[in-house]
Amino acid sequence: MARTVLDAGLWMHTSRQYHHALEVLGGAFAEDPSRVPPLIVKLGGGTAADIRATIAENLGPLGTSSIALGQLSPVGELADDLLRGGAPLDALRRIRDEGLVGRFVLETFPWTSAAPLAALRAGHLDGLVDGFITYDNPLQRFAANELWDELLARDASIISMRTVCGAPVQRLRDVPGAAWLPYLQQRAVEVAPVFERSGVDDWIEFCFRFVRSTPQVVATVGATSRPEHLDELLTQSRRDDTLPVDVLDEPWTM
Repeated sequence: MARTVLDAGLWMHTSRQYHHALEVLGGAFAEDPSRVPPLIVKLGGGTAADIRATIAENLGPLGTSSIALGQLSPVGELADDLLRGGAPLDALRRIRDEGLVGRFVLETFPWTSAAPLAALRAGHLDGLVDGFITYDNPLQRFAANELWDELLARDASIISMRTVCGAPVQRLRDVPGAAWLPYLQQRAVEVAPVFERSGVDDWIEFCFRFVRSTPQVVATVGATSRPEHLDELLTQSRRDDTLPVDVLDEPWTM
């Protein structure tokens, strides 16, 4: 799969959290270093020293000298630093200026949205964070409403993760255990009728058209272990159509 993605010329999203993914990717990169793609890497939160250590932990097995996009998470000391601004965030800027990271994006969840929202409004993210990355699909939007509205109002760049929600909506609705959390099954109950009335036959197409309906979404991060599923994702990613206005106007949207 790593070689297949390299052949497709895609960016990659990875993390030490994904078991031996770094070693697998590093092995594939070593076969032809000229084809190493831009990488989005989870760096977590904590202090600038913690983040610097996480970068080193990832670069070693990947066999690369830098990360295109470092994905920060506003938890622990980083959440406090976002609120305070000043020297701790300057230390993160130095990491970027040294070339270890090309740019930073900030991951959001509903329960971590308060600090990014306050930091954004205070100007603490200026010159540090170039975009935001969050779950964004027909069943999940992992930014609190107030933060989401602020991002849209500021025309912020957003990377959408978990493109197709992990499974087709009817499976999440109808198959016991397919939805790994109860709220997803309930959300699938709400969204499945909208999908079925939309005139879009394919769930993957529906999900891509959903994220493209938000102009601020500049990229989407899908996940699959099968080449044929990757082909489906690529096919839909090359299109540019959005959902019809009447579908977006239905009360199911978040």
